[in-house]
Amino acid sequence: YSVYGICEKFEYHFIAKSTVTLHTPLAMPMPPPLRHLLPLLLAAAAASTAAAFVLEEATVESIHRAFAGGELTSRGLVELYLRRIASLDPALHAVVEIDAAGALAAADRADAARLELDGAALPPLHGIPVLIKDNIAAAGDGSGRLNATAGSLALVGSRPARDAGVVERLRRAGAVVLGTASLSEWCNFRAPGIPAGWSPRAGQGINPYVPSATPCASSSGSAIAAAANMVAVTIGTETDGSIMCPSSFNSVVGIKPTVGLTSRAGVIIISPRMDTIGTVSDAVHVLEAMVGYDPRDAEATRMASRYIPKGGYGQFLNIDGLRGKRVGILRKDFFRFAPGSIQEKVFRDHFNTMRKMGAILVDNLEIPSMKVINDAVQSGERALMLAEFKLSLNSYLSELASSPVRSLSDIIDFNNKNPVEERMAEFGQSYLLQSEATNGIGPAEERAIAKLNKLCEEGLEKIMRANQLDVIVAPGASAHSLLAIGGYPAITVPAGYASNGVPFAICFGGLKGSEPMLIEIAYSFEQATKVRKPPILQHSVI
Repeated sequence: YSVYGICEKFEYHFIAKSTVTLHTPLAMPMPPPLRHLLPLLLAAAAASTAAAFVLEEATVESIHRAFAGGELTSRGLVELYLRRIASLDPALHAVVEIDAAGALAAADRADAARLELDGAALPPLHGIPVLIKDNIAAAGDGSGRLNATAGSLALVGSRPARDAGVVERLRRAGAVVLGTASLSEWCNFRAPGIPAGWSPRAGQGINPYVPSATPCASSSGSAIAAAANMVAVTIGTETDGSIMCPSSFNSVVGIKPTVGLTSRAGVIIISPRMDTIGTVSDAVHVLEAMVGYDPRDAEATRMASRYIPKGGYGQFLNIDGLRGKRVGILRKDFFRFAPGSIQEKVFRDHFNTMRKMGAILVDNLEIPSMKVINDAVQSGERALMLAEFKLSLNSYLSELASSPVRSLSDIIDFNNKNPVEERMAEFGQSYLLQSEATNGIGPAEERAIAKLNKLCEEGLEKIMRANQLDVIVAPGASAHSLLAIGGYPAITVPAGYASNGVPFAICFGGLKGSEPMLIEIAYSFEQATKVRKPPILQHSVI
């Protein structure tokens, strides 16, 4: 997918075939496993498809054109995606739950509204299906069809009192919530050593390009689903690398917004300082729908609202957006490629392209404190995250309409009582235990905050000011901690493919509120290079 939408026509073939495995603890209510729904989904999809519409090229704009031209209905589109998910997800494990009935009902309402309004202006995502990460609450019409579990069996059966703030905005923009995308359990904050993309609810997420490669970080399902074109729009979250890294490894565009630009209300997060809700598909359209003030996340969204440009973000999709921009290349601690590697050559070519497009490249920049920034213990990031996670999680659990667990302590107990399903012998839950031992924001955490603030001031902010930079650039997700600790935004764009076929990206980052500049530069780069190519996948026969 591109900053604007999908650039290529995709044909998919995959070499593996499997089923989604969902482990069910004793006496635990559980929605039907996705594999049990697959024949039903295929039957529903076969009932109504739009032959003239090419799903593999679908962008938000191309879908709207098909709606307007009578080639496609929202119901037909949902059915097409249901069929694609049923075909691909047994191998990829990108989806946790599907609410087929709810999505079809919402699609029918969208179709009825389109007919009634007959050409009048409709919301920007009207009738467009979306997958949301499995840590984002979707209460819908109050029936709570979708669990938000952060990949954990402990939260199966919980019901949110209302939609998350970003889901409310997506629905107001007309989006149809299709289901939830898989993730690393507890957003990769249960214990070190757990494979990226694994959770007991969805199993192991698979990189669609190279199955043996990592899908990377906690928003893996959102990136896998976007890469495999299993839905038009996917939503992810990031604390430190969880949008940037899977976007890179799955060859999709990802936007990690400035912290506070999108609401975290109704989302299971780790750190209010660092967590942000972003997108890994049709990025600018979706960002525009999600940003804005939310009284349930008042402090952060009020402060960030001043960054939202009048006229929206679409105006910055400028093909000449690199011209005159000062781009700082972070070399030391970032570019660690072997001499003569594909990556080294690719980035040299990309930088030459930027120069030809009129960018002013400031090369060989260094941030002296990067070794500290990249060490979560030394920087103070780990201490703060442990304390904030307990506070944030307990607050989220307290607001649920119903839940089998109401505290981090309850979750720890659940894991101990269900060791096989949660693979406790292999992974443990050391971060959860360390978090439970904290007691809010005390002197140690205040010192950590002060240290992080200093690292920000003397790191990214200093190098941007001293060199009068518009953006910094780094390979893949190598700048994730640099950008995380200050709540800074970033856009990752597909940059190439290693000798083994694994994708890698280029990352453009900036100071808070610099999304317009990042969009201009990333879009201009993307249109000049058009690197993304589809994964080769084989559809399962069910």
